[in-house]
Amino acid sequence: MEKAEILAQLQQNPETIDRLVYQAVFEKRGLLNVLHETLNDLGFRGYSIYPLYREFSKKFLGFTVPAINIRGMTYDIARSIFRTAKRLKAGAFIFEIAKSEIGYTKQPPLEYATVILAAAFRENYRLPIFIQGDHFQLNRKSFFANPEREKENLKNLIKEAISAQFYNIDIDASTLVDLEKEDVFEQQRYNYEVTAEFCDFVRENEPNGIKVTLGGEIGEIGSKNSTPEELRAFMKGLNQSLKKGEGISKISVQTGTTHGGVVLPDGKIAEIKLDFNTLRELSKIAREEFGLAGAVQHGASTLPEEYFSLFPENECVEVHLATGFQNLLYDHPALPSEFRQTIYQYLKDNFKQEWKEGMSEAQFIYKIRKKGFGAFKKEWWDLDLGVKKAILEDMEKLLEKIFLRLNLKDTENLIKDLFNL
Repeated sequence: MEKAEILAQLQQNPETIDRLVYQAVFEKRGLLNVLHETLNDLGFRGYSIYPLYREFSKKFLGFTVPAINIRGMTYDIARSIFRTAKRLKAGAFIFEIAKSEIGYTKQPPLEYATVILAAAFRENYRLPIFIQGDHFQLNRKSFFANPEREKENLKNLIKEAISAQFYNIDIDASTLVDLEKEDVFEQQRYNYEVTAEFCDFVRENEPNGIKVTLGGEIGEIGSKNSTPEELRAFMKGLNQSLKKGEGISKISVQTGTTHGGVVLPDGKIAEIKLDFNTLRELSKIAREEFGLAGAVQHGASTLPEEYFSLFPENECVEVHLATGFQNLLYDHPALPSEFRQTIYQYLKDNFKQEWKEGMSEAQFIYKIRKKGFGAFKKEWWDLDLGVKKAILEDMEKLLEKIFLRLNLKDTENLIKDLFNL
C-alpha cells in the first residue's frame, strides 16, 4: 500500500487507522514503515523531551514525568493515555519500552512507535509525543565474556530505535558496577566509561537538529540504595570520559523499589519502604552540582496510590511505571478466566525452568506473566470490545489518579511554549 493511498483513506475516515495499524502489526509488516512515514506527514512523530529537561535542570518545575511501559493491548492503552492527557490538559509523559520487553512482548521499536503514533492520530493528540528506550542495558555475563560483541548488539538496537523516533534513551550500564571494589570510583568505573561510550555513539547517530535525551543509572534496580558518593563518582567519571559533547540529562537511582514489586507466597505484593529522603537528596545533587534535570525512580507502579504525590514533593523528575498496568490487565474481573488460564498454562509449560525452589505457584505466575504478552499479542488485541471497554475504563481511572498525584494537570501550555507550538 502506498503512502498516498493511506493518506487518502485517513483523510476520508480517521477511524481507518484502527484497521491499518492492525494490518501493519499482524498481517503486512511492510506496512509499518509506510504508516509511520504517513503519520509523520500528518504531524504525528516522536520528540525528544530535552527542552523540558533543560528547564528542570534550572529549577524543579513542580511535577514528575511518568514514563509508561505498555506490554499488551498497546494501541488501546495508548489511546487511553492520550484521552486522559487531553482531559487533564497534561503534556509531559513518556511512552517507553525496555530492551528486555522488546523481546518478550514482541514489540520491536518501529512497531511500538508506529502503534503509539497511530493512537495519537486516533485521539487527535497534537502535543509532542515522547517515546523512550528504557533500560537499554548491557548483560553483565555477556559483557565480561565478550565486551565488544555485547556493546555492538546494544549499538545496533540504539540505531534501530533512533530510526523509529525513540529520541529518549536510558543507557543502563549499572549491571557492570562492582561493589566488591573498595573505592567508589572503581566500583563505578565500567559503568561510567561504558555509559560515556554510548553517549558518544548516540551523538554520532542522532538526526540533525535533534538532541536525543539520554539517561544513565548508578544502581541496579533491586540492589542496595544509591548514595551521594556513588552519584558524584559516576558523574565525574562520566564527564571526564565523554568525547563527543553532552552526556546525560537525568540519572536513575535505587531507593528501595524492585521491578514488579516483591510478591508474597499468597500472591499479594509486599509493602515497599521507599527512601524518599535519598531520592530528594540525589535529585538535588544531580540538578545543582551536575546540571541534570534530576533523579529518576524505577519500579514504582505497584506502590500504594498515596505514594505518587511524594514524587513531585521530593523533586523526582521522572518515574517509571509498568507492572501496575500489567496487573490491572491480568487481574481485571472482565478478563475471561479461560483466557487468563490459557496464558498461565502456557507459562507453566514453557518457563518451568524459572520456577525456583521454594517459590509458590502464585509467586511464579506473578513473576513470569509479563511473558504472556508476546505469545498472545494478537489475542490481547482481539479481546471482545465489551471486555476491553470495561478494562480501559478502569485503566483511565487509574491513569487519572496517577497523573493528578504527579501534578501533571495543566502542563500542556508549558509544553506548547517550550516546543514552540
